[in-house]
Amino acid sequence: MLGMLFNEKECKELDYVLRKELDEMLLDMSDNRLDQDIRHAIANRYKTVFRMYARFAPSKELSKYARRARFPQARQ
Repeated sequence: MLGMLFNEKECKELDYVLRKELDEMLLDMSDNRLDQDIRHAIANRYKTVFRMYARFAPSKELSKYARRARFPQARQ
């Protein structure tokens, strides 16, 4: 495990970057033109970024990015 120290400005920037990345991935996962394998890879990456964001985001903000409610996962 790694630890990092951020000042307030850096925390806000990290919050912004992660939210924008989550937004982009949600948009990509909803695009039916993309191959299923690509969407699956994006979904795996989404889980990682979401867990990073969940470490410091308030629950109200976090609920906006809860994936199951917005895009049910495809059965495998």
